[in-house]
Amino acid sequence: MKKYLYLAVIALACSGALVSSCNDDKLTGDSIFTTKEQKRNPFDQWLYKNYTMPYNVDFQYRLKTEETDKSYNFVPADSAKAAKLSIIAKYLWFDAYAECVGPYFVKANVPRIIHLIGSPAFNSGQGTMVLGTAEGGLVITLYMVNNLTDKMLTDYATVNDYYFHTMHHEFTHILNQKIPYDENFQHISEGNYVSGDWYQKRTSAANKKGFVTPYAMSEPLEDFAEMLSVYVTTSPSGWQKIMDTAGTTGAPFIQAKLDMVRAYMKNSWKLDIDELRSIVLRRASEINHLDLNQLK
Repeated sequence: MKKYLYLAVIALACSGALVSSCNDDKLTGDSIFTTKEQKRNPFDQWLYKNYTMPYNVDFQYRLKTEETDKSYNFVPADSAKAAKLSIIAKYLWFDAYAECVGPYFVKANVPRIIHLIGSPAFNSGQGTMVLGTAEGGLVITLYMVNNLTDKMLTDYATVNDYYFHTMHHEFTHILNQKIPYDENFQHISEGNYVSGDWYQKRTSAANKKGFVTPYAMSEPLEDFAEMLSVYVTTSPSGWQKIMDTAGTTGAPFIQAKLDMVRAYMKNSWKLDIDELRSIVLRRASEINHLDLNQLK
């Protein structure tokens, strides 16, 4: 809402300026836009080459107040850690989807802005924190960049929880905003969603209720995004553990939702989620072989 109000104010101001110029001011040939070439450091140049030019994405690692929620106190992302995460995001997210369905899919559907923030967004009243947000199909914000360490990169479960899973989750929201999924999805677990109380649930209890994570219990939209993001970042054996925990009460609901997610991605986006999972897991296993200290 604030963005729309801000734009409206600008529009009115511009309108007034035009009226004034017609009555009193003389027009000149000078442009109001700068024609000076923007100075880019080596990281900026790498981002321009690997995100802006091929995908038309503005990868923002400097903290911009106009892109942040003012209700949180944020810390800027460390540029060295932002550089590492930008390499990982391209390899595990953009390049994984490009390998699966082609680069045009990526260019057409990824957000126009990726914004990195150094700290998490803590919800003090709940004891929870926000790992990522997607806004209007245009902006994805990833938090906790400054928590990224070389040691963490050797622990797939942790780095997946903080970053990989979040990338796929938020991207799923963008795809859903462009093409809605079948509304029958929300009826599979109808009556079992708990809204804001999801953080009080244990993972095993969520599984037995037919959800892959407690957060999936918040609402159908998050349930769908959790289904896809958890599935493509979890090994077959790890997925089977979820189904085993879910048991005879929860597993049929999870399977029914997975079938709808698989059909949606295939019919709407020509994407095979099993092929995508194989690609994501293979690339995840190769992270330790990536040179994250050199921008090439």
